[in-house]
Amino acid sequence: MYKFLEEVVSDYMTRAVKTVTRDVTMRELQSMFNEDRFNTYPVEENSHILGVVTMFDFLDCFAFTPARMVPRYDDLMNRKVADVMTAEFIYVSGETKLTRVLQLMVEHRIRSIPVIDQDRLTGIISREDVMRALERCADCT
Repeated sequence: MYKFLEEVVSDYMTRAVKTVTRDVTMRELQSMFNEDRFNTYPVEENSHILGVVTMFDFLDCFAFTPARMVPRYDDLMNRKVADVMTAEFIYVSGETKLTRVLQLMVEHRIRSIPVIDQDRLTGIISREDVMRALERCADCT
């Protein structure tokens, strides 16, 4: 397990990251979630990350309270990612220790974190990536 203390994001992250734009509709996003089996997409425009949109953000559109009117389903599905995305998001660099990533994931209850180096998206690190690293390091003992 001591080896895990030295592991960094760049050794385990997914480098080929699918992104979305602010103009993607909830209908398109739902299709992407179903097809890709991802939980998070970085929202990118002109090579800049504007935020992230998660399955939780998508589902939150359908959570109604007494203070929130119930819109028609089609109206909700035609909403844009820009309306529901999380603009203030947690990200890490490729040199971030996996121990820090694990801490962030547990503390903030998030499934994946964008990896940004020099203001560019270079990957994404997921819970599954961290679990793979833990398993690999446990085998080294």
